[in-house]
Amino acid sequence: MDKYLLTLWNSVPSGNIKQEELAEILHLSTKQSVRYIHKWSIEGWLEFTSGRGRGNVSTIKWLKNVESIFEDQVLKIIEEDPVELSSKYLIFDWSADSKLRLMNKFRSKFGSVQTTNDKLVIPRRYPFLTIHPLKSADVTSASLVANVYNRLVNVDESGIILPELAHSWDISSTKVRIYLKKDIKFHDGSILTADDVVLCLNKLLNYKQYEELWEPIEKIIVAAPLVIDMYYPSGCSYCLQLLGTMNASIYKENNGEIVGTGCFFLEENSVHKTTLVAFKEYFGERPLLDEVEFIQVPQDFDVVYRSSTQVESHSTFQVESDSGFGVVIMNSFRNSPIQHKGVRDYLHYIIAKNRHKISQVDARKLPNHQGCLIRESKINTIPMVKKPDFTEPLVLKVMNYTENTSMWLKDILENEGVPIITKWVSFRDTVSNNADNEEVDLFIHGEVFEMNQNFSFFYFLLSGYSKLATTLKRDKKLNSYIKEYLYTPFEKWPSLNLRVEKALINESIMIPLYYEKRQIPFTADLMNINIKHFGYVDFSKLWVKPEII
Repeated sequence: MDKYLLTLWNSVPSGNIKQEELAEILHLSTKQSVRYIHKWSIEGWLEFTSGRGRGNVSTIKWLKNVESIFEDQVLKIIEEDPVELSSKYLIFDWSADSKLRLMNKFRSKFGSVQTTNDKLVIPRRYPFLTIHPLKSADVTSASLVANVYNRLVNVDESGIILPELAHSWDISSTKVRIYLKKDIKFHDGSILTADDVVLCLNKLLNYKQYEELWEPIEKIIVAAPLVIDMYYPSGCSYCLQLLGTMNASIYKENNGEIVGTGCFFLEENSVHKTTLVAFKEYFGERPLLDEVEFIQVPQDFDVVYRSSTQVESHSTFQVESDSGFGVVIMNSFRNSPIQHKGVRDYLHYIIAKNRHKISQVDARKLPNHQGCLIRESKINTIPMVKKPDFTEPLVLKVMNYTENTSMWLKDILENEGVPIITKWVSFRDTVSNNADNEEVDLFIHGEVFEMNQNFSFFYFLLSGYSKLATTLKRDKKLNSYIKEYLYTPFEKWPSLNLRVEKALINESIMIPLYYEKRQIPFTADLMNINIKHFGYVDFSKLWVKPEII
């Protein structure tokens, strides 16, 4: 099946058309589109008479009903093949009626394969960007990392440090000594050693995106079997918290393969499907699920977490999950009008004046008149600001996942006389390439904190993936705040966080916009649902209630 042929069928009836228009419809070059047309003519789908010369009219005559033939083929594929193979055809350019029939058939098959294993089946709209702990800067990748790997310690929501791969530690003002648990197995069957941990952490220590965050750490060495020492001669009040971050997960790389010690191992990861399987030799409590399967689906497919025993006529219940917050970030360092505080303050005033309308754009988004720190941030009141003169338009970055809110932001700014042009950046480039963030004046950024809010806010400021890192480096006042974290005891971080947040808001560099919640539907046979890492469900505790007749 050729998706370009289906697009052409649903876009162009029999009749006259210019070759340039064909190329535009197919999103191909004129030479490529002519090549495809010739191929389809030979295959008997259509007759094509080319207009002589550039710009002249050509003629198409359809010989077969492409969509009807393709629909029959896809219905058969959905019936006979696994859903991860059939799902890719649903993203073709179908007519509304064909799309509805195919989606209904797909829903009836999704998750319906009977198995003796307890399997959770999750529709996913995008493939995971990465499974590597050092590269997982987006929440979906990080939630996968959380299940496949372990950290030396775990930092809970209250900031309490709990053992994970480590069982104990001795801490001083310049060093922490960490004692590892015995006989922990990697997913390849090898036993975790102190050398594995040191090799892994030294990669993190020298990884470009984490240089600033780990700057206080001078070296990490093996002190004895199952004992490692981490040195920070100038002090580091947050050394254990660093070891509890998702990016500090312990892994082993061998011949291009990466393995962890987590309660699930990665059996398959492709553009169509990702499968996690319970690791039976896990050092902790074995998961009650046997498998977690993520299946690629179209954008408009209903996302329901279901067991593999459920079919389309299932009953569901909703679980609410915090899905982070959104802020408008202004690149105050950029050589454009945005570097002037008067310009930023005017934009801040407009955003604050219209922020209460954000739920009209997306019902899941609630207006945020305070800040990033839940139950701690204070309400900000913004006085009226006089409109400055604009000599050039401001550049607003737009991504697919912020499109609606970004277009809303563009509209409210333009309505108040602010000239705006947009720059589209892919989600992948947004996550991994800060250069794109620096070539715009402002953008909406969504953030989901990890377990502990106080450390997550600091991580949000200083990580190499942070959208604020460049601004903080170039602003002397803000940079001085960052240095305070090094010596401030962790229990006093809440007040320091509030000072930094207030400074960012007062300088109109970071403008609170919304809190976001999402409702996740689960089938009724799924039990013990807890929301954990980054607002995602904890797979390790979830179980399937059997149907007993």
